[in-house]
Amino acid sequence: MILFPAVDVLDNKAVRLLYGKREDVTVYGAPVEMALKWQDMGAEYLHIVDLNGAFDDSLVNKSTLIELIKKVSVPVQIGGGIKTFDKIKFYLEEVGASRVIVGTACVTDPDLMDEACAKYGNKIACGIDAKDGLVAIKGWVEKSNLTPLEVALDMKSRGADTVIYTDINRDGALCGVNVDATAKLSEQSGLNIIASGGMATLDDVKAVNERGIYGAILGRSIYTGAIDLKQALEISKE
Repeated sequence: MILFPAVDVLDNKAVRLLYGKREDVTVYGAPVEMALKWQDMGAEYLHIVDLNGAFDDSLVNKSTLIELIKKVSVPVQIGGGIKTFDKIKFYLEEVGASRVIVGTACVTDPDLMDEACAKYGNKIACGIDAKDGLVAIKGWVEKSNLTPLEVALDMKSRGADTVIYTDINRDGALCGVNVDATAKLSEQSGLNIIASGGMATLDDVKAVNERGIYGAILGRSIYTGAIDLKQALEISKE
């Protein structure tokens, strides 16, 4: 299993949000410093979220993101407000990300994935954020009438092979990951599923690993020390 330490960037600072709400923010310092810290502890892949891009389509973090990717030696996947082919191209070719995550557009403009996957292949991932069993869009403020599996299978048909699956009700709350829902989506879709939202303890890391899930994102838990990243990485390799 691959563990993805998260660096969420808002106004050029590394932050964590509670339930994805901009007003419930905790600042943890400089994004580049946090990325290098996780890399030095053994991380083999990083998960970056451009929160300004997600909230208001702003490129205010551009220079910080470019610096971060230049300074780390591990691959970086990035998401946040990626709704156009030009934005995908920008993150892959200008910023230097290894993989971009398309979220809302998977529901509102699914044809975008045809073009993106045809051009960039497995550098394109789908972000599926679920609340009460349905996919949420537009920064989690709107709920669609589609289930995570419906979106995942549609994205698979368009060429995507990786999904970041977030349970919004657990995101940033340190209340435990939704292992059953994540494993079910993995089994039913046949895609590489990355668990996100609620990873709280090493037991969560063990549970996700034991269910054969492709990967998991670690956010608030490693910032607060609830999960020791080095120990989690050891578990992920068992």
